[in-house]
Amino acid sequence: MNNREIIDEAVKVLREGGVILYPTDTVWGIGCDATNEKAVAKVFEIKRRSEAKSLVLLAADLDMVAMYVKEIPSIAIDLVEVNDAPMTIIYPQAQYLAPNAVAEDGSTGIRIPLESAEFCREVLRRLRRPLVSTSANISGEPAPKCWKEISEEIKNAVDYCVPQKFDTGTGKASQIIKVGLKGEVEIIRP
Repeated sequence: MNNREIIDEAVKVLREGGVILYPTDTVWGIGCDATNEKAVAKVFEIKRRSEAKSLVLLAADLDMVAMYVKEIPSIAIDLVEVNDAPMTIIYPQAQYLAPNAVAEDGSTGIRIPLESAEFCREVLRRLRRPLVSTSANISGEPAPKCWKEISEEIKNAVDYCVPQKFDTGTGKASQIIKVGLKGEVEIIRP
């Protein structure tokens, strides 16, 4: 399959409510359409993770973020504009997402992948919805930094595996910053 066919297949699986194994700008992720409650539940099941724990989502750009949070704090726009490393921002007041993709306090963590993550960014543009992006491991186990570190259990549990040739992430998790509507900033993971 060529790159376009692989992207087509990934988007098709996502639109049908499936779960994919895919490369992000950080580590390999398990993902699904973040607006599909059943697909999000399947991600939790694959990871053997409690739905009480929140998930990171990926969005194509700030316009997509704006569709899924009620208000983007201005500090978040500043952070996105100067950012040159993978950064997840926790926004208050998520909207239009699957309920199980939103934290108990109504917030959601969203990252706009770096430009180097071409595959991931193209899938987001074509899907036109945010993707769940949780590391491709069973909860509590180390996050795989590359394709060869992903367990066969994970590979067999998803509906589609993006081929290893897209192994391009940084190999480390993103920083996480929580922002508030009044300009509050809290660094959760540096």
